[in-house]
Amino acid sequence: MADSASLSVVPAAPARPARTLLRASIVDGTGAAPFPGAVLVEGDRIAAVGAADDIGSPDGAEVIDAAGRTLVPGLIDAHVHLAYSGAPTKAAFRNEHAEMSYPAIALRAAGYARATLAHGITAVRDMHAPGGVIIDLRDAIAAGHVEGPRIRACGRGLSVTGGHMDQPGWGDQTRFDGLTQPCDGADGFRRGVRLEAKRGADFIKLNTCGPAYGGPGAWCRLEMAPDEIGAACDEAHRKGLKVASHTTGEEALAETIRRGVDCVEHAHFTDDAVVELMVRSGTVFVPTLLVNERNFEIDRATQGVSPVHWRWLEASRTAKWETMARAKAAGVTIACGTDAGFQVAHGAMYWRELALLVEGGLSPMEALCAATATNADLLELDAGRIRPGLLADLVLVDGDPLADLSILGDPARLSVMKGGRWCGAGADRPVLP
Repeated sequence: MADSASLSVVPAAPARPARTLLRASIVDGTGAAPFPGAVLVEGDRIAAVGAADDIGSPDGAEVIDAAGRTLVPGLIDAHVHLAYSGAPTKAAFRNEHAEMSYPAIALRAAGYARATLAHGITAVRDMHAPGGVIIDLRDAIAAGHVEGPRIRACGRGLSVTGGHMDQPGWGDQTRFDGLTQPCDGADGFRRGVRLEAKRGADFIKLNTCGPAYGGPGAWCRLEMAPDEIGAACDEAHRKGLKVASHTTGEEALAETIRRGVDCVEHAHFTDDAVVELMVRSGTVFVPTLLVNERNFEIDRATQGVSPVHWRWLEASRTAKWETMARAKAAGVTIACGTDAGFQVAHGAMYWRELALLVEGGLSPMEALCAATATNADLLELDAGRIRPGLLADLVLVDGDPLADLSILGDPARLSVMKGGRWCGAGADRPVLP
């Protein structure tokens, strides 16, 4: 009979040197100009950063000279859905989870997590999944059972009955267990927060407003009542959890902010008053520019979009650039999230969100900081900057991403370190020419 050690299904972590010294051009995530230097990694943390001559060659350190390469903090995607495929048809969003078991969803999500990490994304914020599948994936990654980025997960997003995350249209006989989390009334939303916190949620996701089709000034409708939003935020904050909200804009967005959410997603339709409210409240803005653009890269019939909804999408496409300009000018904190899983492939399209942030008025350096330091602060991660004491989540890039962001879309040009370990099948050090 085999002994217990031979039955283990968890591979042993590859050996790594106690110290790794990386020499490259360093973009540290603070917005400072790139500089030629060195980073010393000890265990899972950054031990030192500075000029190569100042750091020297510490005893026992494996030295990696990466001349011509750029070292950046691990990228972070602040808005993903690892439980979803990114298929181009909107029907797939509804149907695929009706046809898959939760274990199947989790196993597929593990593949998406690996693809995400391969593209230099060392952390993500998952914005809704059935049951607790992504909470469990988070824990499996943290335990070393599977490889993937660090995950902050909300569990299920909270929505009113029949709202954005509890959409109608199923047969009367159809019932789903844990697919969504519909709540009603202030006490209902308090209970919803408690249930997701009990399951292990890192933050709470609300769906406070959705699209309306009334034209300019009436493109958005508030789905949750103001007291419901306030109750959910109060309960989450009492538990030390931040609250993010799916929003579309206008007065519904303003009421969402007034009631206490910490971060707004999408939020395409604004005016100066709404943006001023975001500044006063310290609300973080995740514009998710790419998912909106994807609507115009995929045939409308394939998407199954009605003419009236298409009119809304066209209006939001224009409005999002106006909102970006207002937010940038006013000093709103802008984070970076793709909505991967909804018409956006996991990992491979991330660089395009950065490029669209640049199109929206950020410099390449500001976009990269949004993707690293700003997102790390939003997710409350001890990462996002190349600074002593922080986690050694790093990406060694073959080239200069500030000159060409598309480099970040090619895994062959990226060597990814998470917590001091090089990632990828059998990787123990980056492959350099």
